[in-house]
Amino acid sequence: MILFPAIDLSDGKAVRLVRGDYNRKTVFSDDPLSVARDFIACGATHVHLVDLDGAKDGTTPNSGVVRAIAEKTPLFCEIGGGVRSLDVAEYYFSCGVDRVILGTAAVTDPAFLESAVKEYGERIAVGADVRDGEIAIRGWTEKSGVKLDDFMRRMVELGVGCVIVTDISKDGVMKGTNRELYRELSEKYGVPVTASGGVSDLSDVIALRKLNLYGAIIGRAYYNGAIDLSEAIKVAQ
Repeated sequence: MILFPAIDLSDGKAVRLVRGDYNRKTVFSDDPLSVARDFIACGATHVHLVDLDGAKDGTTPNSGVVRAIAEKTPLFCEIGGGVRSLDVAEYYFSCGVDRVILGTAAVTDPAFLESAVKEYGERIAVGADVRDGEIAIRGWTEKSGVKLDDFMRRMVELGVGCVIVTDISKDGVMKGTNRELYRELSEKYGVPVTASGGVSDLSDVIALRKLNLYGAIIGRAYYNGAIDLSEAIKVAQ
């Protein structure tokens, strides 16, 4: 299982939200590039980037930081937040990003999702942000009316390379990840799944690894010091 330490970007800084609430934002670093380099020092090979500002309005306000991390580190970089056109996807690829994550657009614009997968194949991942069994969109600020099961079936049909599933209720609150959700997804669908939200200690990493998931994302637990990233990477492998 690949471990993806996360950098959530807002106003050019590395921040964390609680359950996707933009009013509950903590700034952890004014220099996200240095955070990425810290990940490398701990043995990380991948990084999960999110443009929180772009997620709300479909723009790329933190793309300069994304480019710096992609160009100045050897990390495999994936970026989500505000990717709602092929032009934006292509722009991020031109910045050196390895994989682009479609969130809102994957729900609201199925034709775009299909075109993106056809054009870029496994370089396209999809983010499924779940609240009460339903996909949330636009930076988790709106309900979509689309059920997770229906969404996952569609992703399998399209041949999406990876689905990043976030349990919003678990995100940023340090109370453990939703192991039952990921167990069900792992057993039910034939698509690589990355777990996101609530990974709080090494036992979560061990449990997710045993589910044969593709990856897991670590956020607040790293920044709070609850998880030693070096140890977590070893456990994940």
